[in-house]
Amino acid sequence: MALSMLLPLRRAGAATLARASARLATAPPRTMPLAAALAGRRWASSQPAAPDEADVQRLAKLRNIGISAHIDSGKTTVTERILYYTGRIKEIHEVRGKDNVGATMDWMDLEREKGITIQSAATYAQWGDTNLNIIDTPGHVDFTIEVERALRVLDGAVLVLCSVSGVQSQTITVDRQMRRYNVPRISFVNKMDRAGANPRRIIDQIRTKLKMPAAALQVPIGAEEAFEGVVDVLSNKAIYNRGARGEDVVYEDVPAHLADAVQAARDELVSVLAEVDDEIGELFIEDRAPTTEQLHDAVRRATIARKFTPVLMGSAIKDKGIQSLLDAVVRYLPTPTQVRNTMLDLDNNEQVMDVVPYSNQPFVGLAFKLEEGKYGQLTYIRVYQGTLERGQFAYHVRSGKKVKISRLVRMHSNSMEDVDRVGAGEICALFGIECASGDTFTDGKTNCSMSTMFVPEPVISLSLTPKDKNSPNFSKALNRFQREDPTFRVHVDAESKQTIISGMGELHLDIYVERMRREYGVDCVTGKPQVAFREAATQKSEFAYTHKKQTGGSGQFGRVIGYIEPIDPEEQAELPHEFVSNVVGGNIPTQYIPACEKGFLDGLREGFMIGHPIVGMRMVLQDGAAHSVDSSELAFRLATFGAFREAFRASKPRILEPVMTVEVSAPTEFQGNVLGSLNKRKGLIVDTVTQEDYCVVTAEVPLNNMFGYSTELRSGTQGKGEFTMEYKRHAPVLPDVQDELIKEHQKKLAEKK
Repeated sequence: MALSMLLPLRRAGAATLARASARLATAPPRTMPLAAALAGRRWASSQPAAPDEADVQRLAKLRNIGISAHIDSGKTTVTERILYYTGRIKEIHEVRGKDNVGATMDWMDLEREKGITIQSAATYAQWGDTNLNIIDTPGHVDFTIEVERALRVLDGAVLVLCSVSGVQSQTITVDRQMRRYNVPRISFVNKMDRAGANPRRIIDQIRTKLKMPAAALQVPIGAEEAFEGVVDVLSNKAIYNRGARGEDVVYEDVPAHLADAVQAARDELVSVLAEVDDEIGELFIEDRAPTTEQLHDAVRRATIARKFTPVLMGSAIKDKGIQSLLDAVVRYLPTPTQVRNTMLDLDNNEQVMDVVPYSNQPFVGLAFKLEEGKYGQLTYIRVYQGTLERGQFAYHVRSGKKVKISRLVRMHSNSMEDVDRVGAGEICALFGIECASGDTFTDGKTNCSMSTMFVPEPVISLSLTPKDKNSPNFSKALNRFQREDPTFRVHVDAESKQTIISGMGELHLDIYVERMRREYGVDCVTGKPQVAFREAATQKSEFAYTHKKQTGGSGQFGRVIGYIEPIDPEEQAELPHEFVSNVVGGNIPTQYIPACEKGFLDGLREGFMIGHPIVGMRMVLQDGAAHSVDSSELAFRLATFGAFREAFRASKPRILEPVMTVEVSAPTEFQGNVLGSLNKRKGLIVDTVTQEDYCVVTAEVPLNNMFGYSTELRSGTQGKGEFTMEYKRHAPVLPDVQDELIKEHQKKLAEKK
């Protein structure tokens, strides 16, 4: 049975990823101190040279960070302020601003029209003497691969939370991704100017929903419309933003009415840190107050170890709190040398090796994102060790090809700056390199491969038909989008011959269909894919069929007698159909028996109810007749086909549809919604298990009723529900559904005539 359109496709290299995951599972955490992480481990080169002092200083002043959050939490607005205060841009533009310019990092027309981030965008800036590589990521769950690959190459992240909505569904997803790649984070409670702002509740949600110890480093001065600034708990200073765009940071004494709240916040910070940091824990037990510097150091240690997240607050849209956030990024997030990255030694049975993050080592880089630029394919590279220089040669590990680096750029949204050299720990982009997302490049001295990123399976599919079927751009666009986005899959269904596109959600696929129209001039029509129905007999049916045709000269004659009967295709999986010849006496010459079997197989290939394959059939040929002149292989093949058609129609046939095992997980508060939606789709509930605050519902649901379910599930569970689906068996459709399917098929046949 051709179920290619039903079952998730596996990406090439899944076995390698599984092996890599197993090896890396036993490796020390990514953010261990470098000396401890490398103790007793293999180095990337046999005798690594001592790092250059200038390179050590450069890396100490480098941060690779991402801005991640649930949709509409203000990530892009925060990034826009960061670029403004660091001097990268001269004017601030809003995501949906009235000037129709749009935020710097949302450079695609679709992003500016819809007011959402679709593609992650990279940029760089400088805060004081620290260089920042920044990636702004989408918040919508449909574009989760953009977050996935950004976090794969980043050393730290800023988790933005709405002061009203708090921890939402995609916040939980982003938290899971950060844990997958061991990325430390700073939490920033945004939108403090909104009605209902409550940072206290958000901190509690971080602790309970994300299971991450957290404490505030700041106390807000006012809230909602009265939000004026924050008090830094450690320095005991009030921080205000003055000037037209908040560019002037003013430090003042703590307002008298907030003195007790600030002291309480400091005590709580010490209490939380005492549970996750040994030094503060000892001071706490001895009832000694830690110094401000000791608290700074403890916050940094606990944050890098991913045992704690410091919480800051502000309002990006009101230009408040961003400079303090930048100070915290520099102070608390790790440098590239404080993050442990590993690779697999391909010459030594994929043994785990440690990346040495210095520029005087052999070059190793990971291509983590592809993008079609004005000058060809743009490949984003994170340089993990060594240097990358314009004009040098690099080796593509997967293909073994040697490629020349003809142009090297640093990205600022969709604009770029040419550079001659990029050192370890940096993020850059290359032109003219043919590769796939997740490929490793080296200088040829080290035959190794970085572990690839996690790619979630698609959850929704659509059929796609171009209006102009002769357009060469249709396949060109699909090939490009597949290279850019590992979660976007394309295949042609063997039965329906439809082009099927699969992705993470309806918005995900709609965006690509719209991009095909805008970027390639290809208008497409989308529709629900044709489901792989089957046809089957329900009872034994006899036949006695004669095929004769006289056209002058020798004609065609063949007579077959016997019966057909249903068999259980699941019990006889190795032989889903069977042809048996019990003809004796030579009534049908032996040389024509194979032709009779071919006629039977012809009938199975395309059914007589709705044109889908027939399954679970046995045909027994008992007798027949032949003519010495007019009989031939073709005559008996046509006779058997006609006999099978008549017998099948008399066997009370039925249509079978694929039934899927659907497993839905959602918070227990939405269990009723989940059960109701599955029942509405004619699902049979098989099992329900409650685990802590989550429930897992297993059901058997017809595939034909499952299209659009991902959107319904998200809306019914506030985006917190997830589901998996796999083929179970084919089962009979209801009588009214069968009648409707037959009418539709007959209508299509009439339209073709």
